[in-house]
Amino acid sequence: MSTSITATAAWRALAAHADAMRGRHLRELFAADPQRGERLRLQACGIYLDYAKNRIDDQTLRLLLDLAEAAGLRARIDAMFAGERINATEDRAVLHVALRAPRGADIRVDGANVVPEVHTVLDRMAAFAERVRSGAWLGHGGRPVRNVVNIGIGGSDLGPVMAYEALRHYSARELRFRFVSNIDATDFTEAVRDLDARETLFIVSSKTFTTLETMTNAHSARAWLLQQLGGDEAAVAKHFVAVSTHAAEVARFGIAADNMFGFWDWVGGRYSMDSAIGLSTMLAIGPAQFHAMLAGFHEIDQHFRTAPFERNLPVLMALIGLWHNNFLGAHTAAVLPYEQYLKRFPAYLQQLTMESNGKSVRVDGAAVGCDTGPVYWGEPGTNGQHSFYQLIHQGTRLVPCDFIAFGRSLNPLGAHHDLLLANVFAQGQALAFGKTEAELRAEGVPERLIAHKRFDGNRPSNTLLLEVLDPGNLGRLVALYEHLVFTQGAVWGIDSFDQWGVELGKVLAQRIAPELAGDAPIAHDSSTNALIAHYRRLRRG
Repeated sequence: MSTSITATAAWRALAAHADAMRGRHLRELFAADPQRGERLRLQACGIYLDYAKNRIDDQTLRLLLDLAEAAGLRARIDAMFAGERINATEDRAVLHVALRAPRGADIRVDGANVVPEVHTVLDRMAAFAERVRSGAWLGHGGRPVRNVVNIGIGGSDLGPVMAYEALRHYSARELRFRFVSNIDATDFTEAVRDLDARETLFIVSSKTFTTLETMTNAHSARAWLLQQLGGDEAAVAKHFVAVSTHAAEVARFGIAADNMFGFWDWVGGRYSMDSAIGLSTMLAIGPAQFHAMLAGFHEIDQHFRTAPFERNLPVLMALIGLWHNNFLGAHTAAVLPYEQYLKRFPAYLQQLTMESNGKSVRVDGAAVGCDTGPVYWGEPGTNGQHSFYQLIHQGTRLVPCDFIAFGRSLNPLGAHHDLLLANVFAQGQALAFGKTEAELRAEGVPERLIAHKRFDGNRPSNTLLLEVLDPGNLGRLVALYEHLVFTQGAVWGIDSFDQWGVELGKVLAQRIAPELAGDAPIAHDSSTNALIAHYRRLRRG
């Protein structure tokens, strides 16, 4: 858009509508529409979305859809799927949707169909995974792999570790998986403390093979391996593979060209878990299950591309989230999976959402003029209920919630799953309707406790209910949030696919690092100078 979305008539109409809606309570909205729960729901791609417990009415939805039209959302979706360079500041296409397109699909970048390249890499990954999983791949001492250590950071870590934890039920239990990302030596040291190098395979994931944290950990892994295996450099090729595009650096490290798995500039790191970055996932669950996950991604891609906005899962969730963020003053969003295997899903979404939409300028460089990406956070239920739900229910801040649950447990045990789901439904109900002073008095609560036990309610939530957590449904959930992020970024007019905000601190760290070990003069601000000086004293003991 050439002008800010905030200058449009659609935005002004929503702002006026918000003034009228602030005084309305969900109790009132449900009382006025006994069928609200049946009407404000959407079922598609195996996902049941209940969005009735949001502070919206039919007019809200109409105005939000008008806003999407004013923002040119349909054209932006078409541009992405057409391979246009919508990542404007890096002059790149954005085609993570090509990573899960089926064989025979035609998705073009600069006139060339990229789908055959994608499947070539997937086939190489599958062949490698089968060798490792079958025991045919042997380490330097002739032993099969028993331990896989993924070394990466950001999208090269958060996606793989989330997917492994989410799909652990389907994983090869004879293999142990560890994930190293932090440059803190403790992360690497604890990951390998009990491993035998002769049975350990390292996956080093770095597009350029120069990422500071990843390569620091990779070189520590190399040294650890060689120390255990007698210093024979030939061992590196038997125990390291790379996910990278920089063949020269990979070869310099000692990894054979056949064991480098590539990806492309049109794949952003936080959108890459279904590319070669997901090699650890494929090793864990096998090629067939990995392809089932890709099929789930693709199903949501097609739904997002073709469904009318009023029946479009990512669009609807994105617009309701934008309503909370920009018109009702909610600055955070909680994602609360009632599934222990999804314990790393909120952390994964933190990068997906906040690195994508944590922007203050539009694509054209002008100030965006409104709040953009909210802070995403969360923990699995029911743990969170005994932690931060107090603030959600009775605190002063409005926290919209996404509850995620499944109809069947992967580990049925007595009444556990019924109790789990009872908590999901109860929390949404309690947040929406609360408990009035009259209800408390009728229960005989002492007057001095009425104010403390009152729940105002009117706290918004979505509930997403799926059949079971399997690879396909994990793909559907991730793609749902990917396209939600895209939709919000398109409405705000920002570039959701660059991340310049991570650069400055990294550049400064490179300057400061050599200053920490010596006594050379330092020339920063007075606070940083004092910190470096004190660290030098601590370092010397």
